[in-house]
Amino acid sequence: MRRGSFPVPRTGVVAPDAHNPGRKTRAAGLSIISNSALIVLKIGAGVLTGSIALITEAIHSAVDLVASVVAFFSVRKADQPADADHLYGHAKVENLAAALEGVLIVLGAAVIIFESVRRLADPPELESLGVGIAVIALSMVVNLGVSTYLYRQAHAHDSPALEGDAAHLRTDALTSGGVLIGLVLVEATGFNALDPAVALVVACAIIFSGVRIVSRSSRVLVDEALPPDELDQIRDAIESNGAPEIHGFHKLRARRAGSRRYIDLHVQFRRGTTLERAHALSHELSESIRGRVRGADVLVHLEPEDTALREAPDRERGASADSGLGR
Repeated sequence: MRRGSFPVPRTGVVAPDAHNPGRKTRAAGLSIISNSALIVLKIGAGVLTGSIALITEAIHSAVDLVASVVAFFSVRKADQPADADHLYGHAKVENLAAALEGVLIVLGAAVIIFESVRRLADPPELESLGVGIAVIALSMVVNLGVSTYLYRQAHAHDSPALEGDAAHLRTDALTSGGVLIGLVLVEATGFNALDPAVALVVACAIIFSGVRIVSRSSRVLVDEALPPDELDQIRDAIESNGAPEIHGFHKLRARRAGSRRYIDLHVQFRRGTTLERAHALSHELSESIRGRVRGADVLVHLEPEDTALREAPDRERGASADSGLGR
């Protein structure tokens, strides 16, 4: 086991920006404003043209609006400090919000599929397609711009709720592109059945996006372990400390809640190490881990080195995690 080495932190683990709740809230607010405006434009264009694909896009934006409102309130709630009823804080509200957003996407897609199949049997007559084409093109550009901004803020603040909202808008932009192609083809060919057919394809793409968001959020809600690269950062932070008093560590556990990471582990100290020295070293280890893993809340349990021998059979069975130093 190496001592005194200082591995370079992996890209994307340490937060690139300082935590700023105000920026998260403003980003979610921008999404609400853009979705509200696009709903009005799409409904107006859909009524004027008679296009089910445009009405479908309006429904999609309405679902996005609900998701944006959920994201807006969830990022505010998630940043509230811990209280007597929530001793670990409120960070998981963001993951719960992201899961709800995914469910809303799937429900919205179900409505679209039902209406598309009904219209496919009796394609509507379409009028003023030029207006619809202009509205859907504008929608695509706006959603691409807003989703790009939200993705940046989600990455800067490690926010699942903003990431889910960004995914909604990016999906909306992609489906708008599909609807745009469909309307252009209808205008060029006069084959009106292309309109509900495109809406049906769009709905399938929306379902895929929704299921993916629900899956990712659910893994956090059931306390899935952190990804391997972040676990490696934790191990490196301990192994590179180099203090001779540290014998090893085991029982490493780490999970995520919103933008927070909760990490606990047992560190074994050599015989003769004073409690004061072990306590100081545990603080050093905690600070080192927090410097490598964003939003880390670290709990270190102190143990004498002979626990490594007593618990060796457990480690061999894989019941306790990790390694010792200086072996």
